[in-house]
Amino acid sequence: MIRGLLRVGFEPVKVAASCFTAPLVDPLNRTGWTGNDTPKEATTTLATLDFGGASGLYDFTDNQWHNQLRLRRIVIRGSHGEIADDMVVRLAGGRTILKSFLTRSQLGYDLNLDGYDTEHISFEGVLYRNPYLGLRLMDEEIALTSLLIATGTWARGDGPPPYPLAQGCQDHLIGLAIEESAATGVPIVTGVEPWSR
Repeated sequence: MIRGLLRVGFEPVKVAASCFTAPLVDPLNRTGWTGNDTPKEATTTLATLDFGGASGLYDFTDNQWHNQLRLRRIVIRGSHGEIADDMVVRLAGGRTILKSFLTRSQLGYDLNLDGYDTEHISFEGVLYRNPYLGLRLMDEEIALTSLLIATGTWARGDGPPPYPLAQGCQDHLIGLAIEESAATGVPIVTGVEPWSR
């Protein structure tokens, strides 16, 4: 996500990472509620990714996918404003700073009896429309379905690869650099690899 949001390619990245452990209750895992409210050691990995002119911060805690005691956070900073979770703040010209929100239109609440489904996400107009409206898919299932359909289109020769191998290799390279830097305490600079050509 960091590379995609920053629109960076295959250039070298300087990675500086560290890990720390702290007690954390882990009430949920892949199989559901554990019934255990005893804190256990969980590792958090923090890493700065310097792409030279663009940068990102990686922040991940063990079992973050399932542990609802950890909130989703995303901050995207640009030269004219930033996005923090669902809020957008930006310079709109002159002496005008605007704050707006990314808003999810969720069916099935209050007086809406159309069933539980994500309809669209808007920001001064519709930014994203759920292509599978009516199937009652959660966000991850929408993403997986979109990827599978795009993969089928690519396999038939009717479209571009949805996540080319070179992109996956680059993302994995950065993941390995995060792990190596966290383990050694030394910043790692990735190279320009053969798949970038």
